Amino acid sequence: MNFSVKTRLSLMMFLEFFVWGSWYVTMGTFLGNNLQAKDQDISLAFSTQSFGAIIAPFIVGLIADRYFQAQKILGVIHLVGAALMYMLYSSVDFGSFFPFLLIYMILFMPTLALVNSISFNQMSNPEKEFSVIRVWGTIGWIAAGLLISYLSWDSQQGLAEGLLKNTWIMAAFVSLVLGIYSFTLPSTPPQAQTSGKFNLYEALGLDALSLLKHKNYAIFFLSSILICIPLAFYYQNASPFLTEIGVENSTGIMTIGQISEVLFMLALPVFFSRFGIKKTLIVAMLAWALRYVFFSLGNADSGVWMLLVGIALHGVCYDFFFVSGQIYTDSHAGERYKSSAQGLITLATYGIGMLIGFWAAGQISNHFLNSAGNHNWMAIWIIPSGISILVLLFFISFFKSEKIKP
Repeated sequence: MNFSVKTRLSLMMFLEFFVWGSWYVTMGTFLGNNLQAKDQDISLAFSTQSFGAIIAPFIVGLIADRYFQAQKILGVIHLVGAALMYMLYSSVDFGSFFPFLLIYMILFMPTLALVNSISFNQMSNPEKEFSVIRVWGTIGWIAAGLLISYLSWDSQQGLAEGLLKNTWIMAAFVSLVLGIYSFTLPSTPPQAQTSGKFNLYEALGLDALSLLKHKNYAIFFLSSILICIPLAFYYQNASPFLTEIGVENSTGIMTIGQISEVLFMLALPVFFSRFGIKKTLIVAMLAWALRYVFFSLGNADSGVWMLLVGIALHGVCYDFFFVSGQIYTDSHAGERYKSSAQGLITLATYGIGMLIGFWAAGQISNHFLNSAGNHNWMAIWIIPSGISILVLLFFISFFKSEKIKP
C-alpha cells in the first residue's frame, strides 16, 4: 500500500470515529442532565446501537458486497447522518429524541463494516497493515473527547448551562465533511459473485453465516456475543458514573482509554504474530474483568488511581479483542464475503451482545438506585466483572490455537 492510499484511509478512520466519539461517550450524561431521562430510557437509547448492528449485516450484504461501491454507500450514509445529528441537537425531550437516534444508528452501524472493507480491499497483508490504519480512528475518538472537555461542555458549569447538547452539532458538521470526503476514497467494488437470478439469501448477506461451520470461528462468534454484555456496562455507565462521583472533565479523562488504544494498537501486530489469536483474545477478556474490579473499588478521592487504571485497560480490551477479531474474521472470509463477514461480526458484538448488555445495565442500574438519586456503583460494576470471567473460562476451554492465514 503506498503512502497516499494509507493517508487517505487513515483520514477516513479519523473522521469516522470522531463522529461517533463526539456524542457516544457523553450520551448517558446528556440524556440524564438535558432531557431528564431515566435509567431505562438511557438503556433504550444505547440499545439503538444494537438494533443498527443487527440490521447492519443485511444492509452491507445487500449493497456493499454485491451491487454498489462501498465508498459511495459510506458517503451517502454520512450525508444523511449529518441531517439526523442536527435533528438530535434540536430535540427537547426523550420522546422526540429517540426516533431520530434509532434511524441514525440503523444507518451508522453498517459504516463500521464499510470502513473496514474499504481498508482491507487495499491491503496485501492486513495482519500487519490494518492496525496502522485503524489507530487513526482511535486518535479521532480521542480528539473528540479532548475537545469536549477543553470547551468545558462536560464540566459541572457546562452541564448546568446545558452545553453538552453542542456535541450533536459538532457530530453533524464532521459527518457532513466525511460524507463528502468518502466519494474521493479508493474504489471498493462489489466482491461477491452473483448469478443472473436474484437470490434473497445471498442478497441479505446470509451466505456469510457459512463461516460458522468452522468450529473455532463459531466459538469466537459466541464469545464475541457474550463478552459484549459486560462491555455495554462500560459504554452506558462510565460517563454517568464518573460524573456522579464528582470527577471533573470526565470526557477528557475517559480518552485515557483511547490513548492506551493507540499504544496497544501499535503493539498488536507484534503480540498477534508472536502469541497467536487465542492468547491475544484471552488477554483482552482478562483485562475486561480487571477493569470492572478497579471501577468497583475506585472513587474520586484516594481511589482515583483505580479509576484511571480501569479506564486505561480499555486499550487492551478493545484492540486485543475487536481489532484482532476483525483480522481473524477477514482471514476466514476471503475475497467473496469481505464486507458481509465484517457485518456478521458487527452483528455479534455491537448487535446481539450489547443489546442484551444495555438492557441488563439499565435494569441493574435502576435496581441499585436509591431514593436520593445515587447509585451503588460497587454492586453495579462487580456484575460485569463476573460475566467477563465466565466468558473467559468458556473461551479457554473450547477455542483451539489457530494460525491466521496470510
